[in-house]
Amino acid sequence: MNKRKVIEKIVSTLQSELETYTRAAKASHAEATAEENRAENKYDTRGLEASYLATGQANKIIELEASIAAFEALKERRFGEGTGVDVGALIEIKQDGECSHYYIGSSAGGTEIEIGEKEVLVITPQSPLGSQLLGATQGAKIKIDLAGRKQAVEILSVT
Repeated sequence: MNKRKVIEKIVSTLQSELETYTRAAKASHAEATAEENRAENKYDTRGLEASYLATGQANKIIELEASIAAFEALKERRFGEGTGVDVGALIEIKQDGECSHYYIGSSAGGTEIEIGEKEVLVITPQSPLGSQLLGATQGAKIKIDLAGRKQAVEILSVT
């Protein structure tokens, strides 16, 4: 699997999400500052609620912009034979006879993309799976604890 294409697809997905949040934040800001949402009494909180929403969306925009920049910076990161799993690694693992692909990102955990017929899930070093895979090398067979049960995993590739 081409790591550069994986990162480009992740960035594209995050940029699409960024555009959606930007539009929503603009709409929320307009609603928060609209004359018709000015409080009529101390119990009227429409404008305040819209303001909180706009602030949350603005924070998400900042987070997405930082994530996009972080993924762009990881495009050139290479992992050679014997290199342990770390941020920037595209890994393939075999678990219970099934192969899965993960990209270790510094953020955007849970983002899923498809490359051809294969799915790649972004996980972070702070996630339960990510924290247990850190440092593992290609060919390693390790036991991980997921959902309270130990599972055998083989690291097929680290790129």
